[in-house]
This record gives sequence, structure tokens and C-alpha cells, in this order.
Amino acid sequence: MKRKTKPKSIHPLIFLSQWRSLPYYELISYVLMFASMPMLAYGIKSYDISILRTIFFTILALYSGFFATLIWNDITDADIDAIVHPDRPIPAGKINKKRFFVIALLFSAFTFIFSFLVSFWCFIIVGAAALFVAFHNKYLRRIIGFSAYSEIFTPLQWVIVPIFGFIAVNSSNYQDMLLLVVFTYFADKAHDVPEGIHDKNGDQKYGVSTYTTSFGEKNAAKISFTLLFISGILGIIIFFATILTFFF
Repeated sequence: MKRKTKPKSIHPLIFLSQWRSLPYYELISYVLMFASMPMLAYGIKSYDISILRTIFFTILALYSGFFATLIWNDITDADIDAIVHPDRPIPAGKINKKRFFVIALLFSAFTFIFSFLVSFWCFIIVGAAALFVAFHNKYLRRIIGFSAYSEIFTPLQWVIVPIFGFIAVNSSNYQDMLLLVVFTYFADKAHDVPEGIHDKNGDQKYGVSTYTTSFGEKNAAKISFTLLFISGILGIIIFFATILTFFF
């Protein structure tokens, strides 16, 4: 019998650079997106060192949170990924859970530190979001069985982006913030539903309730297109109802 060989150990920093196929233009676009939230909330005014500092730490906090969320997802969904994403780091044996856990903790710590440097309330928002993500990803989405639970609540992770940006500059423009929150929710949901179609076999095996496992692939595809259409309409409304421009 042939003995199984252990996967070659990779330095964490080298591993992170090869971790997911995220193109450079996408990574750059996140910087612009995270910066645009406090900028849109702040409005067309003179920028002093204080607002520039807020924008800078907002980018760092939200970017750290972005990576932390993806890594925690890879850890909590390792059993599902073994079926539907066998090339992901843990099922492919590129990194073990303990080492990945340390990296996730590091990014989580950065998220909390940078959010605190923005404001105390941003720190509280990040804490509340972290608790929700932890319980939702690890327990609730596998326990609660009502139709499409996972894809109804998972997009709430992304609505922290506009909320964080508006709280960061103490904006009281709740109408614009609400528009952005609703847009973000529908846009992210339109993205998540097709992923649920791809992940159907793993989700079914481990009891994760998505639109696909609840209503079938064809209906899930129709729902995703409808959500995309709604988010497009909301995007147009935001463009005309706020100071949003092609720059923001």
C-alpha cells in the first residue's frame, strides 16, 4: 500500500497571496468601495486631516473584515467545501484548520483595532456583526430549517459596509444610508443565490436551507435574476436621490 504524503507546508503570507482567485482589479475596487461610504456620507465639503484619517482607517477596518469573513467561512464550511469546492484551502490540504484559525483571528483583531480608531460606535457595530456572523455561519444556518434561511440572512453581513461608513462620519442622513443598505442587501443576495445553486449538494447534505434546496435550481435562478433587477433599479434611485456620482 502506498503511504499518503502530507501536503507541502506553505508560509502563511505566500499562502494568502494564492488563497483565492481574486483578480487585482477586484481587490482595488474594494478600496474604492470602502472609501466611498464615508465620502458619500460626508458630502461635498472641504477635506481636512480628520476626515482623511477616518476614510483611511475605514478602508483598513472594512478590508480586514472582508478577509476575516472569507476565512471564517472557509473554516466553518470546510465539510461543505469538501464536496462542492474541493480546491479550497482546507479540503485541498493547503493549510490546516489551526493555522487558518490563527490567520482569521489576526484579521479579526485588525478589524476591531481599526474600527476603534475610527470611532467607538464603529467598534460596537463590528462587534455586533462579528457575533451575528459567528453564530449564523457556525450554528444557525444549519439548525434553522425554514425556507431559504441561509440566503435571507447571509447578505446582512455586507450591509455593515454602508452603516459603518455613515456612522464613521456621524452622518444623520438616514434616508441615504437606508437606500444604500437596501441596495447592498439585494445586490449581495443576487450574488449569493447562484452560489447556492453551485453548492446544492453540500448544502443539502449538511442541512443548509437556501433558495436552491428549498425551491429548486430553476426557481433559484429566476429569484437571482429578479434580485439583480431590483438592485439595478435601486442603484438608479441612489444615483438620482443622493450626491452619488461616477466618482463616488
